[in-house]
Amino acid sequence: MRVGIMQPYFLPYPGYFSLIAQCDKWVVFDTPQYIRHGWVNRNRVLHPTKDWQYIGVPLVKHKRGTAIGDIRISNNSDWAGKILHQLEHYRKKAPYYNSTREFLAACFENKSESLVELNIELMQKVCASLDIGFDYLVSSRMDIDLDKIQGPGDWALVISEMLGASEYINPPGGEHLFDKAAFSAAGIDLIIQQYENMSYPCPGYEYVPGLSIVDAMMWNAPEKICEHIRATT
Repeated sequence: MRVGIMQPYFLPYPGYFSLIAQCDKWVVFDTPQYIRHGWVNRNRVLHPTKDWQYIGVPLVKHKRGTAIGDIRISNNSDWAGKILHQLEHYRKKAPYYNSTREFLAACFENKSESLVELNIELMQKVCASLDIGFDYLVSSRMDIDLDKIQGPGDWALVISEMLGASEYINPPGGEHLFDKAAFSAAGIDLIIQQYENMSYPCPGYEYVPGLSIVDAMMWNAPEKICEHIRATT
C-alpha cells in the first residue's frame, strides 16, 4: 500500500492531485501549526492584467501556534462571492469558465466553519470530477504515538508504519526531511515524486506554472487534466 501525507491546501495546483492519484491512502496532515502566507487558506490564479493574484478564505483570529485542524473560517463576509468575482476575467477567453464557475459555486455552498473540512470537501469534489480516487484519513483523528515524533521527518515514517504501508511518496521539496535508512529499516520504500508542471495555452494571458487547479480547469477539459495527472504517476 502506498501512502501520501500532505497538509490540506486550498484548491492546490495539479501536482498535488497527481500525488493523490498515486496513493492508495491519503493522510490529511492537519496536525502542524497554521503558518501565515502558506497554501492552507489561499492559492493563486491568473490576474486579469498581469501575472497572478491570490484567492483565499478569511480566517477567524487565532493564537499563534494554533494547529491547522483548529483554524476556523470567518463567514462574516461573502468570501465565496469575492473569489467568483475574481475569476470573472476568465469569462471571455477560457473555454471552461462556465462549468468551472458552476463547480466552484456549488462547492462553496456549504458554509463550514472548519478550514480543514472545507479543503477536504474541495479535494473530494475535484478528485471526483477528475476521476481520481481519494481514500483519506485525518491525522488529528488518528491515534498516533507522539512519543515517536522527534522531528518533522518522523511523522511520515510513524504514520506509514501505523498504516502498514509498503511505500511512502512525497514531493521533492521535502526530501531533505527524511531518513532513508530509517524507512528502509522499517521495510518501507521512500519514493520522491517526479512531477512535470502541466503546461497549456491560455490565449490573452501569459502562462504561469504552478497555479491553482482552478486555472487548469478553466482552460482544459477534465479528461485532459486527468490524462496529465495520470501520465506523471
